[in-house]
Amino acid sequence: MHRLVMWSGNYSFVLSNLVMKDFKVRYRNMSLGVLWSMLNPLVMMGVLTFIFTKVFPNPSIPNFPLYVLCGLVAFNFFSIAWVTATTSLVDNANLVKRVAVPRQLLPIAAVFSNCIHLIVQIVLLLTLVVAFGRGVNIHWLWLPVIWSLEVVFVCGLGLMFSAMDVYVRDMRYVVESCNTILFWLVPIFYFVVPERFYGLYQYNPVTALVIASRYILLDGKAPPNTLLYKLMLVSFLMLVLGVLVFGKLKKRLYDHL
Repeated sequence: MHRLVMWSGNYSFVLSNLVMKDFKVRYRNMSLGVLWSMLNPLVMMGVLTFIFTKVFPNPSIPNFPLYVLCGLVAFNFFSIAWVTATTSLVDNANLVKRVAVPRQLLPIAAVFSNCIHLIVQIVLLLTLVVAFGRGVNIHWLWLPVIWSLEVVFVCGLGLMFSAMDVYVRDMRYVVESCNTILFWLVPIFYFVVPERFYGLYQYNPVTALVIASRYILLDGKAPPNTLLYKLMLVSFLMLVLGVLVFGKLKKRLYDHL
């Protein structure tokens, strides 16, 4: 534990600089900058709300715009952070070769950089929740917990896939294809999941996060303990797996970059 604390202290400055570099590069030469973090989910929310309230009405879901936005915020963070973390080593090959810093900082920095966009989108979501009359409740204190677990999960994924991307440069396209499939597997705009699959469904950390967010923000309730346990279990297992895979593959990363 002492070594972990020392490692974090030694490289926290480097990590913060990598995070800010990624953030600035993403919005370089863009007129609206970070406002795109708000506009993208709002546009998608508007499209899905129009389709599923006007074209294919679904009266079983109240507060449909908020229902959709809860899903979009979770999915957008997960999908973008996973892709950017996966390509972080290859995209920064020159930095890896020239600067003596732990290579695992790069995928972690990519995830943390996306946390800035996540915070912007969460503020937007909370503002709309209050505007729609749902109000603030004590269970909002669960939000940092569930979102931190999601960040832990994506860090594990990022470590694992960034190392594999150095050896197999197709990993970006694998991840993007997985995200396309995941968009339909996560209940972003639908409600009914067959009961026999519901328990297993919750082991998908994005689904667990979406369901937990809706319990807190739309129902004014704490998420069920079983849901939290599943999210915690899967998140930390993925982090451990990511660290192990990265440690196994990092020995020859330099030769393949």
